[in-house]
Amino acid sequence: MAGIAPRILCVGIPVRDFTFRVETVPERGSKANASHFAEICGGNALNAAIAIARLGGQVSFAGPMGDVGETSSAFILERMAQEGIETTHIVRMPGLATPVSAIMIEPSGERTLTIYRDPGLWSVSLPDVEELLADCQVVLVESRCAAFCTDLCVEARRRGIAVVVGVDRAMALTDGLLTAASHLLFASAQLQETTGVADDGEALRHLSRLTPAFLAATRGPRGAIWLDETGELDETPAFPVEAIDTLGAGDVFHGAFALRLSEGGDVREALRFAAAAAALKCTRHGGGLAAPHRLEIEELLRGYRELTLNAPPRL
Repeated sequence: MAGIAPRILCVGIPVRDFTFRVETVPERGSKANASHFAEICGGNALNAAIAIARLGGQVSFAGPMGDVGETSSAFILERMAQEGIETTHIVRMPGLATPVSAIMIEPSGERTLTIYRDPGLWSVSLPDVEELLADCQVVLVESRCAAFCTDLCVEARRRGIAVVVGVDRAMALTDGLLTAASHLLFASAQLQETTGVADDGEALRHLSRLTPAFLAATRGPRGAIWLDETGELDETPAFPVEAIDTLGAGDVFHGAFALRLSEGGDVREALRFAAAAAALKCTRHGGGLAAPHRLEIEELLRGYRELTLNAPPRL
């Protein structure tokens, strides 16, 4: 890419992940041996930030982390530095713990997890908005962080800065992020839980009456469904891959979408770019640390275009 890479601000709560590969999730009260163990960093916004950095964007991170003396935050900060993520906007919370999770990953790539987040982390006050939004093209936030980032998102929109919200849990229909966002990217299950509507398309139409934001839902191997500017449903197919680890795939999707949007791509192009990034991530273990690099996505997209052009015409 020519010129200066766009700067994206990611807002969320980082997590220290302990991952275990298992043949099957053990039944309640039983034990199972893991075939592999890894300690990685994660969290929705952090996984997205890693993807953005690997794809050529400038990315800074804001949000709470635990006490300066605890080990999880030191582990995560070291890996953020290795990825080139700017961390001066992270707020250390005295006496609190950085979140940790235990994740079991099956051969199909499906994951089961439990996580602890210190309730005190939600009382964080982010740094000054002028500092956070300086030279910022896009803000990407976790939906669960509405309590401490909605005002920032409102100000970003007032300044004409896009606000992408990655939604991986049900939202209240009165949540301020619904109207503060310019782009809402749901996971299918959370879209249906938010709206109480069992069909993704109808759920998106229902939400469109409550928010002016662009609306899309990701559905794993079934691709993404979204509403275009006329209110019509459209779909972006997933790339067919053999998934071995879906951990962080949605977050990588959000990061790639935000980056392509910041580069001037329209939503259709950004969704296709994001689908390619998420597909490649699913072919390798490591959560967000398995996010692909730019050349890998370009090769996948180029190969898909060539395959499409060379396909025999439909009768």
